[in-house]
Amino acid sequence: MEKLCNFNQGFIIVHLLLFSSLLSFTNPTPSPTQDEQSQIISRFQEYLRINTSQPSPDYKKSTQFILSLAESLSLETQVIEFVQGKPLVILKWPGSDLSLPSILLNSHTDVVPSESSKWDYHPFGAHIDENGNIFARGSQDMKCVGMQYMEAVRRLKASGFQPKRSLYLSFVPDEEIGGHDGLEKLAQSDVFKNMNVDIILDEGLASPNENYRLFYGERTPWWLVIKATGAPGHGAKLYDNSAMENLFKSIESIRRFRASQFDLVKAGLKGEGEVISVNMAFLKAGTPSPTPSEAEAGFDIRIPPTVNAESLEKRIAEEWAPASRNMSFEVEQVKQFSLRKKWHSFKQKGSTQDYWGRPLITATDRSNPWWALLVEAIKKANGKIGKPEIFPAATDSRYFRQQGLRAIGFSPMANTPVLLHDHNEFLNQAEYLKGIDVYESIIKAYTSYIPPGRDSLSRDEL
Repeated sequence: MEKLCNFNQGFIIVHLLLFSSLLSFTNPTPSPTQDEQSQIISRFQEYLRINTSQPSPDYKKSTQFILSLAESLSLETQVIEFVQGKPLVILKWPGSDLSLPSILLNSHTDVVPSESSKWDYHPFGAHIDENGNIFARGSQDMKCVGMQYMEAVRRLKASGFQPKRSLYLSFVPDEEIGGHDGLEKLAQSDVFKNMNVDIILDEGLASPNENYRLFYGERTPWWLVIKATGAPGHGAKLYDNSAMENLFKSIESIRRFRASQFDLVKAGLKGEGEVISVNMAFLKAGTPSPTPSEAEAGFDIRIPPTVNAESLEKRIAEEWAPASRNMSFEVEQVKQFSLRKKWHSFKQKGSTQDYWGRPLITATDRSNPWWALLVEAIKKANGKIGKPEIFPAATDSRYFRQQGLRAIGFSPMANTPVLLHDHNEFLNQAEYLKGIDVYESIIKAYTSYIPPGRDSLSRDEL
């Protein structure tokens, strides 16, 4: 009888601990005061005012700023330069159970260039207008997200929350120019392997309506250059197969294909990220003569991970650059070469599959518990969610997905026009503050998640 009583007493204690843990997870953090909100916005403005625009980003100043914030939050810090002058900052909030895989929240520190004359306010002034809109390059892409991570951690630490899983925050360089000297090298390093990451959150897009946008994949960039050759001749002569004539036939074929894809989007049959987009980047002749013997065109192609890339390569070979018109090409990454005196190349060709031949997408069904946790956490923070999407451009997430890892794109910006890379990029301060609430909820859910089959309390806690 005594043994039974002891067992019941222990059973009650365990459940009381579980109930206490649940209460600490569900109790909301008190809303920040007006003064605290002003400090939060001020820190965001300080980050935005650091000019990290390509091609000469001030990484030294941005790194110092991030490290100063990390010190105020007592986060572990690590600065790595795989390439000199291009620092990656990795912050860590250790979890109580180091046997559990960790969480990574990624952001990039660099931004695209801006034309000051086209802006109503200085691109690095972080001016706030009468409607509360914060104008700055990077306000949407994506300094907002990096700072929202930090502010959410600040609030969780102030509330006494202790994560079970370790949380990493990464601030990486050069995303806007391909990420080759930044996150690509990190994802392939022993540093990342030792982080034992199970899920990554990275950037998304603003939403013009009330629904947040979640991205489970992204389109892969192919940067194609076609060069046509032909016999030169006098401008008064009529003759076939000149370089310009052959190239324009290709351009017209590509234009028709582009229109067919665009029509699917206009009709609402497919999302922007679900079609192949082809945009001409440049057109030039090789000589100033009226009938040049060489002409070339460059194209920026974006391919969804759900599309068969081989069929597109076949289209290029047979329709866009056929040998019958003195054109040929090879699919090579960052390589230029001569083939039968007809020069062609892919300036950059990304893969649509991971290292195991699977599409570069993250599951959104029951096989991926992180997706359901994310959706529920956003809803708990009073956020609404639209249909899952494929990101129309490329982000650093592709380097994680290539390794078979799960990565989700998300930037909490509702009721906001999409202005990344555009003039007068802005984010309303109310939306920015709401995004902090959302990330607080996400970090709680993610770092507290215990997979089925594992005890919810460790032996030490019992």
